[in-house]
Amino acid sequence: MGPSSRADLARFTGVSRGTIGGIVQPLLDQRILVEGEAIPPNQAGGKPATKLWFSKEAKPICAVLLMHDRVHTCLVSLEGEIYAKNVAEVPQDLTSASDVFQIVSGCVERTNTSSSYPMLGIGVAVAGIIDAETGSIVDTGPVPYLDGFPIRAELTKKFGVPVVVDQDTRALIVGDRWFGQGRGRRNFAVVYIGETLRGALFLNGHLHRGAAGAGGEIGHTIVQLNGRACHCGRRGCWETLATLKWIRDKADAIGLPQPHALNAGRLVMLADQGVEEAVDLLEEYAFNVSVGLSNLQHLIAPNCIILHGDVVDGGKRMLGLIERSFRDQLIDRPGDEVMLALGESENVAALRGAAGLILSELLNFVI
Repeated sequence: MGPSSRADLARFTGVSRGTIGGIVQPLLDQRILVEGEAIPPNQAGGKPATKLWFSKEAKPICAVLLMHDRVHTCLVSLEGEIYAKNVAEVPQDLTSASDVFQIVSGCVERTNTSSSYPMLGIGVAVAGIIDAETGSIVDTGPVPYLDGFPIRAELTKKFGVPVVVDQDTRALIVGDRWFGQGRGRRNFAVVYIGETLRGALFLNGHLHRGAAGAGGEIGHTIVQLNGRACHCGRRGCWETLATLKWIRDKADAIGLPQPHALNAGRLVMLADQGVEEAVDLLEEYAFNVSVGLSNLQHLIAPNCIILHGDVVDGGKRMLGLIERSFRDQLIDRPGDEVMLALGESENVAALRGAAGLILSELLNFVI
């Protein structure tokens, strides 16, 4: 929206100016927001309005992205500027949640010392299933010893600031909503495709969450009856046909070089070089991705789906193949515009989104 008056905010949120005033005044007192110059009233009269925006002196937010193999942290200004980045590897031989927490908290500490202002809060995006009400990790798949870990409570106890924890795809959708291709849209979806496959929805102007933060496990929708076994214990999940593991297993079976290091970017490179097996694999992979995307569009009709993760490294060729198969599977509706797009680096979008989760809580604004 940009700088806005109290009246603008009341219209945008659908609440009274009195309610907006009650929210805004403490934020002005804390120097999170500042008032600009007064705007003269229009011809109808009334009081002069002042635009509100984030203070240049506001405390930054520490954003954390916890993946299966590494931790990213940074500071995010209230205008979305990212700085003081840190990254740390999570060794594969760890077996204790407390060891991972030491890595996370150490990253946060290094990031926090890079600023002359204390942090306003910590927003955490986790690659896995989260209980958003308790701030605990439910299931991270490849890192089972983190399951049940109360990461919000532990970070709050250590740093003494507000902490919000959610799934990484929901952070992605907040980042895209405020700074990316979802800006200005009331309906769109984000799908992350890499080592795992997850999604998130922004519907009717709000981020969708099920009870206790459930939802987004789109990779476990069934696309092939009696198909491959999935780590969730079922068969034929979309994740078994459209992730890096599938690409690498198929590449190994057909004899492509270094199959266990293959990713979307390298697969496209081999296809561009005319390697026939790579061309066939790329087309099959794009089709597998498109099947789940078309199911999502038919069920929810977000009409804009933004892709993140390893699939983005496939670039325009990958997107073109996915889009062709995707559109072939859609029911044709006159005047129905549907868009597929590649997102920015998932780290940038997810970190900005994690900061946005904290900001929405402080502003009492439901994303």
